[in-house]
Amino acid sequence: MGCGLLVFHPKFSSSIEPPPSVNDRWTSCLEFPLEESVVEELSWIQDGTRSVTVLLVTVRFFRENFSVSAFSFHLDAVDPRTGARVGRLETPHGVVETPAFMPVGTLATVKGLTPEQLQRAGAQMLLANTYHLALRPTSDVVAELGGLHKFMNWDGPILTDSGGFQVFSLASSRKIDDDKVVFRSHIDGSLLELSPERAVLIQEQLGADIIMCLDECPAHDASPEKMTAAVNRTTHWAARCREAQKRTDQLLFGIVQGGTSKSLRELSAKGLLPLNFPGYAVGGLSVGEEPSAMYTTLEFTIPLLPSDRPRYLMGVGRPIDILEGVLRGVDLFDCVMPTRNGRNAMAFTSQGGLKLRNLKYRTDPSPLDPDCDCQVCRQFSRAYLRHLFIAGEMLGPILLSWHNIAYYQRMLRDLRDAIRQGKATEFREAQMRRSK
Repeated sequence: MGCGLLVFHPKFSSSIEPPPSVNDRWTSCLEFPLEESVVEELSWIQDGTRSVTVLLVTVRFFRENFSVSAFSFHLDAVDPRTGARVGRLETPHGVVETPAFMPVGTLATVKGLTPEQLQRAGAQMLLANTYHLALRPTSDVVAELGGLHKFMNWDGPILTDSGGFQVFSLASSRKIDDDKVVFRSHIDGSLLELSPERAVLIQEQLGADIIMCLDECPAHDASPEKMTAAVNRTTHWAARCREAQKRTDQLLFGIVQGGTSKSLRELSAKGLLPLNFPGYAVGGLSVGEEPSAMYTTLEFTIPLLPSDRPRYLMGVGRPIDILEGVLRGVDLFDCVMPTRNGRNAMAFTSQGGLKLRNLKYRTDPSPLDPDCDCQVCRQFSRAYLRHLFIAGEMLGPILLSWHNIAYYQRMLRDLRDAIRQGKATEFREAQMRRSK
């Protein structure tokens, strides 16, 4: 069990200043039963006359009993006819209005876009990946350069995935047991070990606002025995991640696994809830199952999670999947789809998808989406954007990625307004009609 946090004994005033040697390791202590959580009692002379008592407590005690004031989650509205809700997730790097979509910046960059472009598109929070950043430039380098926010010049909130998805996506190049997962690098063939403790350490070095427990994400068609083993391993690893966490300025989310099995989702939630995570994710979906199976799984999984904590559906997805997830009570989403599709000449619009390589757009002077006010739609025609792709110009993928992220952000912004008005269902129906 880690230790080393200094707190004042409650009988002393919190206004008393600690000596310089501990100035960055103390906070005021509230009235909590200390019992065995005290590692050592220290004292020093204050003002040359008073002896001030300080307690060196375990990190676990501090984390479980002291709220990190920079974080909070508030629900502002809940749609009376669905599970849709609007909230505010406050972090040290700003407030995220939920439901929210996080563009994916796997390697500390959303491909092709600058932080300024992301902000102008409406992005509130970004996602980066532990596995990929551990390989290059390494978490040591990122930490030495001041953490992810400074490294990538993004001053908004960041969430880092733990590498659990790579357990699924890189299954052919990894070995897993109850202790850890060992990957063979897709870059140079070297080995990367990720244990729960190592995954937490890397994420603490990266310095994201929200970090994730290491989990095992099984394939959707895994056997019941393998799916059960993945749930049990994920629960065991979550407890180890909780114990390993040392930084108190990051939120650690647990991840519910179990495929599309109701009983396994219940088993997973039952194992995670006693660990009292400040947020919970639903993992293991959008990995090949039918959309209807995903929606049904959310219907019996989301009610298992605390209503006062953020809920995160990992790796999703298509605009319709996001809408269906929100109506079932999900708050956070991420996916590479808007930028990946943008790099491949596919635009999301209020009238449906556009494949800009099609010949019919060769002389089309229209904006991508007449209902979109993003800079791309204000300045460039479909014909020009098509020309960029046909000519192999790098500006094409950049502009289309920019628009697609703006589309996602505008959709979520409009959906939040609809939820506040109690019209989430009508919003979904209107979106479906317009995109046909």
